[in-house]
Amino acid sequence: MEQNNALARKFNAASLLRFALPNIAMMMLLSMYTIVDGMFISRFAGTTALSAINMSYPLNCLQMATGIMLGTGGSAIIARRQGEGRTDEARRNFTMLIAVALGIGLIFAVFGNLFLNPILRLLGTSELQWADCRIYTRIQLVFAPMLFLQTAFQTLFVTAGKPGLGLLTSVGGGITNVVLDWLFMGPMNMGVAGATCLGYCVPSIVGLVYFTKNRTGSLYFVPFKFDGATLAAACGNGSSEMVSNIANAITTFVFNTLFMRYRGEDGVAAITIAMYFQFVFTAVYFGFSMGVAPVISYKFGEKNISQLRHIFRICMTFVLACSLGTYVLSWLTLEPALTLFTPRGSSVYEIAMHGFPIYAVSFLLMGTSIFASSLFTALSDGLVSAIISFSRTLVFLVAMLLLLPLIFQETGIWLAVPVAEALGVMVSVFFLVKGRKKYQY
Repeated sequence: MEQNNALARKFNAASLLRFALPNIAMMMLLSMYTIVDGMFISRFAGTTALSAINMSYPLNCLQMATGIMLGTGGSAIIARRQGEGRTDEARRNFTMLIAVALGIGLIFAVFGNLFLNPILRLLGTSELQWADCRIYTRIQLVFAPMLFLQTAFQTLFVTAGKPGLGLLTSVGGGITNVVLDWLFMGPMNMGVAGATCLGYCVPSIVGLVYFTKNRTGSLYFVPFKFDGATLAAACGNGSSEMVSNIANAITTFVFNTLFMRYRGEDGVAAITIAMYFQFVFTAVYFGFSMGVAPVISYKFGEKNISQLRHIFRICMTFVLACSLGTYVLSWLTLEPALTLFTPRGSSVYEIAMHGFPIYAVSFLLMGTSIFASSLFTALSDGLVSAIISFSRTLVFLVAMLLLLPLIFQETGIWLAVPVAEALGVMVSVFFLVKGRKKYQY
């Protein structure tokens, strides 16, 4: 057992939550990038511009999906190999995965910009949205390599036993994003072109420097040879997280299409604001799940069954408590949060106020499925993790979005999310019960 490996210690409820807390805060800050962009764009450029940036969100989801797949899938492999005492191999795998993430980010930057117009037409961008959507998406694509590095590092800082460093870099990136968004879109009057992605650069550059210079920690960059088998295993293991984000891309596209049909650009702006609530609350669950995942992987590799069981009980208690807390918080903050984006009494405000109480029921349900999917990823059971994620975020949600509006019209669009989450919980509970005998958690 390596004495400098933070994953090797014995965890109780307090120490596990302390270990995961930086990652929760980090994920919430990362979710704020999109929200802050949306808030400034809505206030300085209008709600039509807000709807325009949401039209390109599926492309952003696809990038996030790939980066998270590499980060979470690779993290489970790296942490398990550390637990098995194969530290040198873990470092080689770590270095390779970061190199691959950077390479894929460059591919998105180049080819995304080459085919930008066809992509935007495919996403259903209207003439009113076109100019703003094109500028915003081009900026996002230019910074794709930094987004990929940030996404990978946010998980791998935790695997390296440095969640606090991940949090600090995310705070730095978040402050950079807020200040520059205000400067570029406010005093400099640059419109959506001022929606900066420079915040991505802070955790990316810090991660590159830290893992190059620091040679005393459990992970740092070393010479490596391309290992296709490990890359395939990481992609397969992280496929559930990729599926979840690809599903976000698909469902956002379906949401946008349906609201354009029923309410036009104002409807798209309203669902965009509702999704911002979801970004923040799911960030809590994703942050916690990703924060504890390396611990679960390490204990599983170490075959420490008593710790594994104790950690599982703590996690389930936390998730259920947060489910109730986020639901209550969404009700308390709805009206003041809405007025950050659109004036009280506006069309967008009224649409959101009508639908959000229905949509918010999903906050009571989603935490269990998110944690269950992450748990099986941490246990290197990518198939079960993918089934949970795929059924909840894609199969059930798309099916409900196609079915319920036929019965309930516009209300059916809002109702689709909680119904899909309820079905997802049933699938998650089934696999959690079934997996206890196999994994002994």
